[in-house]
Amino acid sequence: MALNLLSTSTDALSFYSPFIMILVMVLFMWLFIYRPQKKQQQKETEMRNSLEIGDEVTTIGGIVGRVVAIKEDTFVLETGSDRTKIRFRRAAIQSIEKLNMEGAQTSSK
Repeated sequence: MALNLLSTSTDALSFYSPFIMILVMVLFMWLFIYRPQKKQQQKETEMRNSLEIGDEVTTIGGIVGRVVAIKEDTFVLETGSDRTKIRFRRAAIQSIEKLNMEGAQTSSK
């Protein structure tokens, strides 16, 4: 009788084993792939939305310059010694360096 119950529970465990493995794999993918990617996207969106006139921007193409105008989804970048102005989409921003007003005031003494 006890042997019969033991074999029944082993059969049930072997039946549910593939489902448990799939569940563990989905959980692993969510924890280590989807969640960090979502956090990175949110961080990039916040960075792009914090764009202000005067910020120094590096685009995904490697162009570096200062922001001189901002519209809804685009901004104008002034670059080079001849002050060439180029219009970009906000999605083209790779990094932003904020203008340090305190540093500018202390260096002007």
